Amino acid sequence: MRGLTYAFRAQASQCLALGSPFMARLLRVLVANWPNDTKLAEKCATFSGDIGPNGASLPLRIAGGLHALRLQNRAGLAEIYPPHKPEDARFRMRIIDALHTEDAFLTAWIDSPPQTNELRRSAALIPGARALRARFDLPFVLSELGASGGLNLLWDRFAIQASDWHIGPQEALITLTPDWSGPAPPQAAPVIAERRGVDLRPQDPTNPEDLLRLAAYLWADQPERLANTRAAAAAGPALVDAGDAIEWLATRLDAAPEGHLHLVQNTIAWQYFPKEAQAKGRALFEAAGAKANETRPLAWLQLEADTDPEEQGGAAITLQIWPVGQIIPLGRADFHGRWVRWLGAEI
Repeated sequence: MRGLTYAFRAQASQCLALGSPFMARLLRVLVANWPNDTKLAEKCATFSGDIGPNGASLPLRIAGGLHALRLQNRAGLAEIYPPHKPEDARFRMRIIDALHTEDAFLTAWIDSPPQTNELRRSAALIPGARALRARFDLPFVLSELGASGGLNLLWDRFAIQASDWHIGPQEALITLTPDWSGPAPPQAAPVIAERRGVDLRPQDPTNPEDLLRLAAYLWADQPERLANTRAAAAAGPALVDAGDAIEWLATRLDAAPEGHLHLVQNTIAWQYFPKEAQAKGRALFEAAGAKANETRPLAWLQLEADTDPEEQGGAAITLQIWPVGQIIPLGRADFHGRWVRWLGAEI
């Protein structure tokens, strides 16, 4: 339990920093009231390696399972989940009861890692794509690594509303409202000729079971995230292949025909790939980039954690473009897309 205790506390701190006091409260209750007499506890004890936020994410798996129960109106959890604010003793009692009465469900639930299609991350993708559209007057072939349910492949159907500007289609599926600093993105809207993604365990948002899994990992005190996901899911299934991202990339990099720009995107996914896979992936990009030209360019747009000690908060938005291969820093964004610091760099 010692390793799990640390993982719960670390995850609670992260959730609080990302604007979810409810998740922090829930995880702290789990720390103090861990059900050692359950199959869930027995199974958690078999996990090895990093079980915290940067590894297997066991705390998020368990919390996700509890939220799934609440979304199904099971175990009486609807009475203590937001918007309700129960007193501590009642909250604790309901959680402890659910851990025992739904032991079999929770034990099975944690077999799979968290599945999060955080649509607010598209607030970092959309301006990067518009900068590319302003640079290359070409239709896009769009690919995504670690696409989950493929909902961030639909960013051309999302709008962004800032304090003094608005971009996106009139009939947008969702409207993102990040705290924006920096110049407005270019007005030129990309045209997507074809889109596809890959994930080890792709989720079909039109399938009720898969949508439940996607929704369960959205925090209960952040209802706008759940509303956005359901709205985007209603647009129909995105094409996401099941498989290893780097193996898929090796076959996908030649997908764009002449007269098209191939844009590959990933958000908080690359950092979880093994180091060897990252090295192979970069080599694949370089090899494909060597064949790119002005009428068939290649671009790699990322929102990923970095290790720059000079930077404070969030993840880096970077863009690499071939045939030149230049890497362009575009700004930073919150891990959940709550804010964007846009540099407005020319490309």
